[in-house]
Amino acid sequence: MTVKIKKCNREDLQKLQEISVETFNDTFKDQNSPENMKTYLEKAFNYKQLEMELSNISSEFFLVYTNNEVAGYLKVNTNDAQSEDMGGESLEVERIYIKDNFQKHGLGKYLLNKAIEIAVERNKKKIWLGVWERNENAIAFYKKMGFVQTGAHSFYMGDEEQTDLIMTKSLSLL
Repeated sequence: MTVKIKKCNREDLQKLQEISVETFNDTFKDQNSPENMKTYLEKAFNYKQLEMELSNISSEFFLVYTNNEVAGYLKVNTNDAQSEDMGGESLEVERIYIKDNFQKHGLGKYLLNKAIEIAVERNKKKIWLGVWERNENAIAFYKKMGFVQTGAHSFYMGDEEQTDLIMTKSLSLL
């Protein structure tokens, strides 16, 4: 299995939108109402929204390819692009999305290691993320990768307030 990570640019917007909708829907449709899913997907992953995120100098997207097929992506944020004010010494992993048929192949680890590499290159002291409290597989994965829960914040899925756990990994020892 060949794995390649490529930084996204404007030409990747269509791909980014398709994979965002597909992976988010596949992961969360069974635990949320169709109305809330539809509302969220249309708001979070419409073309203009993704274009705005991609053009933010404090955010970066990376597509992961397996055998030349797009398998998922990573989004990282620094500075004011972070979804919580964690300060200038932090890097946020906002999204690690992997298509269903590519899960359990180690791609999440590739992408998380890419995020850690970026954080270390930029002299960040910690890396953090928010993960839905009911996403047990993801929580277990992040714990295995050295993240610990340091807080929580609200996440809105349509009109439903949900809780994301904030998980953090210190980079000062790396």
